[in-house]
Amino acid sequence: MIRHLVYSRWLFHHSKSVNTLVCLHGRQTRLLSTSKSSRNIMPAWVIDKYGGDDVLRFTKNASFPIITYPNEVIVQVHAAALNPIDVSMRGGYGASTLSMKRDPLNIKQSGTEFPLILGRDVSGVIMECGLDVKYFRERDEVWAAIPPWKQGSFAEFVVLSANEISHKPKSLSHIEAAAFPYVATTAWSALVNTGGLSKDNCAKKRILILGGSGGVGTFAIQMLKAWGAHVTVTCSQNAERFVRDLGADHVVDYTAGPVEEPLSVLEKFDLILDNVGGETERWALNLLKPWSGAKYVTLVTPFLQNTDSLGIADGMMQSACTMATKALKHLIKGVHYRWGFFAPSGPALDDVRDIVDAGQIRAVVEETFSFSQVPQAFEKLEKGHARGKTVVQIIEERADL
Repeated sequence: MIRHLVYSRWLFHHSKSVNTLVCLHGRQTRLLSTSKSSRNIMPAWVIDKYGGDDVLRFTKNASFPIITYPNEVIVQVHAAALNPIDVSMRGGYGASTLSMKRDPLNIKQSGTEFPLILGRDVSGVIMECGLDVKYFRERDEVWAAIPPWKQGSFAEFVVLSANEISHKPKSLSHIEAAAFPYVATTAWSALVNTGGLSKDNCAKKRILILGGSGGVGTFAIQMLKAWGAHVTVTCSQNAERFVRDLGADHVVDYTAGPVEEPLSVLEKFDLILDNVGGETERWALNLLKPWSGAKYVTLVTPFLQNTDSLGIADGMMQSACTMATKALKHLIKGVHYRWGFFAPSGPALDDVRDIVDAGQIRAVVEETFSFSQVPQAFEKLEKGHARGKTVVQIIEERADL
């Protein structure tokens, strides 16, 4: 199998024609060359060190992605979206943990992740499939959330595992589709995997979203409303109309004073999704229905900060102790305390696609930038107070593939 893959890759890089068909051990394999000469490089935005916006560098010589495992695909990127994690990763956030994920045996030297391509959201077209890929084929339009330990989407091509991708909603353009995957899989992981919610048990449940006007919040509002939940949201006054248009039933302005005061007079909640963190833990769990299985799920955790500052082993131990202590403290009061994390999932995006194509969730794109404007897109994101996603268009929609 390994020799077969190596030979297939050799043919891919040395084929002189497009869509060459070869026979290997009695099986036909469809190989694709992106140009008349072998393709080893591609345009991309990279960073060579951690830092501010000035570390972003455009290059036409980024390494072309290679299928290493038989369940991988190469996707030509049509659109990519920015998320706060891109800004954090540019500054080195999570570097220790992500380096361990990239190199579990610690074989490589420090800094081998560079040049690093950022970008967690992608919508594009499959250009090549590994030998074990069964549910996708070349030219399929797909979307995906790229794990932070992999090279990202601010490039012409990206390689992904088949279980990380999903067929793109037919009702969305690539620009619209790129606004979804990372926030959708993050919200899905927090609400479904950690919070235990689903379309079958969500009806009439009372959900509170702290920080509801950001990417995860705007997606969570729409998904929960599609499932029949009652959704209360905290946001600034100028975002109230925005979140109400997305379906929020009740909105509390956090700029009008201590937000816990107006929330405390409301009927208690079945689940709280916290996108804010900080002092919210001090009072938010008191808003849950006690002894009813109610859960508080926060996406603002110290896990990566602990591993960055303390090292992998000590950081994981510190995180485990913190989590266990808080969970036990609140369990005694009759509520469940949980940490939520992003989890890449093609099957989750399959379910999201069905909701989107049913017209129950719409894309919220605030601004679109061209591929040459990636630094400006980062500047826009860093200003904060976004009302939707910032998207980078890599390839024009009308391009002929």
